[in-house]
Parts: sequence; C-alpha cells; structure tokens
Amino acid sequence: MIDECLGPQRSRKIQRVLRHLKVTILCLVLTVVVIRGTIGAGKFGTPGQDFNEIRDHFNFRRRAEPRRVLEEVQTTSKASEEQAKSDANADSNNYNAFDINKILIDEEDGDSKSDPNKPYSLGSKISDWDEQRAKWLEENPDYPNFIGPNKPRVLLVTGSSPKPCENPVGDHYLLKSIKNKIDYCRLHGIEIFYNMALLDAEMAGFWAKLPLIRKLLLSHPEIEFLWWMDSDAMFTDMAFELPWERYKDSNLVMHGWNEMVYDEKNWIGLNTGSFLLRNGQWALDLLDAWAPMGPKGKIREEAGKVLTRELKGRPVFEADDQSAMVYLLITQKDKWGEKVYLENAYYLHGYWGILVDRYEEMIENYHPGLGDHRWPLVTHFVGCKPCGKFGDYPVERCLKQMDRAFNFGDNQVLQIYGFTHKSLASRRVKRVRNETGNPLEVKDELGLLHPAFKAVKLSSS
Repeated sequence: MIDECLGPQRSRKIQRVLRHLKVTILCLVLTVVVIRGTIGAGKFGTPGQDFNEIRDHFNFRRRAEPRRVLEEVQTTSKASEEQAKSDANADSNNYNAFDINKILIDEEDGDSKSDPNKPYSLGSKISDWDEQRAKWLEENPDYPNFIGPNKPRVLLVTGSSPKPCENPVGDHYLLKSIKNKIDYCRLHGIEIFYNMALLDAEMAGFWAKLPLIRKLLLSHPEIEFLWWMDSDAMFTDMAFELPWERYKDSNLVMHGWNEMVYDEKNWIGLNTGSFLLRNGQWALDLLDAWAPMGPKGKIREEAGKVLTRELKGRPVFEADDQSAMVYLLITQKDKWGEKVYLENAYYLHGYWGILVDRYEEMIENYHPGLGDHRWPLVTHFVGCKPCGKFGDYPVERCLKQMDRAFNFGDNQVLQIYGFTHKSLASRRVKRVRNETGNPLEVKDELGLLHPAFKAVKLSSS
C-alpha cells in the first residue's frame, strides 16, 4: 500500500530511515545501560530519577573542578607560608644574620646637662677621707690594706665600652686582653675590677676613668693602691713584681721622665694608660683638680686649645687626661710633684712599636722577671684602637702584633703546666714537658705557682 501511495523508490528510502532509527535507538539504550553501570545512575528505579541523577553528577563535576583547583592553590600557599616561616626561624637562630642594633637601643638621655659656666665636680667634697678610712680599717681588721710585708692590697681596674666593638674582631681582642690581666693578677695576688658602665655621661672618652676611680677608692677603703690599666695594654712579664717598697712615700706612680715633664713640658713626658694611685685624701684632691678639663663639649674643646698652646709637640684636639696631667704637674708642681713618682726603670707602660718585633731576641737572651726593655712588664698598643672603626696604624699590623704580645705573655703561664704556643703567631700549643708520676716534684722555674705571699700564716694560738 505504501508503495502504491508513495512509489517504490520513495518507499525504500523511508524503510531505510526506519532501520537506521532502530539502530540509533538500540545504541542509545545500550549507552544508557553502560552509563548507569559506570556512574551509578538507575538506583532510584525510574528514568526521570536516573536522568536527574546523571544531570546532578555532571553538574557536581563542573562545580568540584574549581573547588579542587582552589584547594590546591590554598595548599600550595600554606606550604609556602610554612616554608617561609621555617626559613624565618632558621634566620632567627643565625647569629651572623641577626642585626645586633635591634637590641642595642639606648633609652633617651634624660640626664640634665651641666652648666658650662659652673666648675665641674666629680661629687660631694670630702676633706676628711684619711680619718674616715683609718677608722674603718681599725674597725675591720679582717680587711687589712697590706696583705704582707711591703705587699699592699691592690685593685687593678680596666674596662671597655658598654656597646660591642665597632669592628668584627675587636671584642675578641678585648677578651684576650682581660684574660691576660686576670692571669697576672691571679699570679700576684691582685684583685681586679672590669667596668663596662659609663658612670658620668659628661666624662666620656679619655675621661671616663676618673669618676670610676673615685667611686672605687671610696667604696673600697681596704685598697691601698688602685692600678689603672687601659684595655689595649697587656702584661708581657708575668714574673715581675712591682717594687712596692720604692713607692712608700709616693701617692701617684706613672711611667715617665722628670726632665720631659718639668723641663721640656712635653705632652708625652708621661703616660696615663697604666698608673698607680694610693687611696687617700691626696688622691681625692688630685682627682678634683684633674677633672675640670674633662666635661665634653665646649669645656673640653677650649681646654684642648690651652693644652696645645702650653705643651710641647701636642697636636690640636680636645683635652685629654694625659695632657691635663702634664699641665697640672708643671703648673702646680709645688702642690703635687713631691708625691708623684715618674718611673722609667721598668716598663709600667711600654710602647708596642719598639718592643714586639724584639720578642724573639728577648727569649733568646733574657728571661722573665726583668720588667724593663729586656723583658717589658707592659706592652701598650697605643694608637691601634682595636675596638674602633679606625686606628692610627694598619689594622693587620696591629692585630698580628697584639697576637704576638698575648702569646708572649701567655707562654709564661702555660709553661707552668708544661705547654707553650708553637710560635708567637700561633694559637696552637705544644707540650714542652713530659708527664710524670711525681707531678709535685716538677720545679716551677719562674716561681709563679706558689709565691711566698700566697702562703697563709697561722697564728701560734
């Protein structure tokens, strides 16, 4: 009938389309079955529910994809933050990476400025210190000012800035210097005081020692002599004992020459980098007379002009304690000169430039205990300024020579225990004495291990 109505050719085309449609429907059914098996559709049992589930599944995939990317980004960001935090913690534990200035913040200076028109004073005027001190010593016999015959109780005082040095190695050399002083003081029964506090902001720089010295004299009446020594000076004769008997009538002992001070008025006729000051009223009066040129600012600058004009060879710079002492002695010799001993028989202060290169010659020809040019008591590195940014001499030369001076003195300590440095330039040590089963029979050649003054004398009662 279809052929009659449409014609045979047209009828075959329609039949072919229907067959294709059947195949298409069959493929669609198979596809639905496969999808239901792989993505879980069909569990609700109805085609409508199956369709909704399929739609929701694909919609979820589209929604989940950005969320997964976001979570990955967040995870990566968190990991980066944790890594950065870990790196920060590592830096916080690294001393080399730490900026020391973060903890070196001083409080604002709240000290009132002194009136430049008023004379400077170190403190309240004391005029009866000898009487006060004598009474204290009488009431405290357990703290005598002499610890043996001709052996006064001595306090060695030194110090450095409260801030770290201005160069990377300066503090290491300060450590060597104080170790050196501790060794000498231990061997010679001397007490030691190391100061890192600026007691009076007006007396900074050269002059910081004066307020400290006065305070220590008044706080320690048992001290007979206070021995000031700069931080850039080292003991290089550990066996030399000062000739205390020589100073029985002196109150101030400095390295210097009478003719250079009193006749030539030379500003380097004495040195205040290492000196002895006897505790007493005379010392307090001297400090009061010495200090007025010290306050920083206009007073110190104007005083420097006076010192440069009056003293031979002095360059133009602000007043310093050494020049002021020379000026005080030449202008008031009658008042102070009789009690001042300018020592040059041994090196209470020895200029490093003429000594350090001769250490090997000294070792070959001489021995410790001489204290003079043959084996100097003190080697003073004037001008090297190992704690500052700049010195007056090449840095390498200063540091090498300071190492040599330290080792030169340290060898005298190490030899007590059977060791010595491999060379004056070496930090390493070598054994110079074999071990023995009778260590108490080993002779201490320099007599440093058990000096006589350390012996305790028991009362006969």
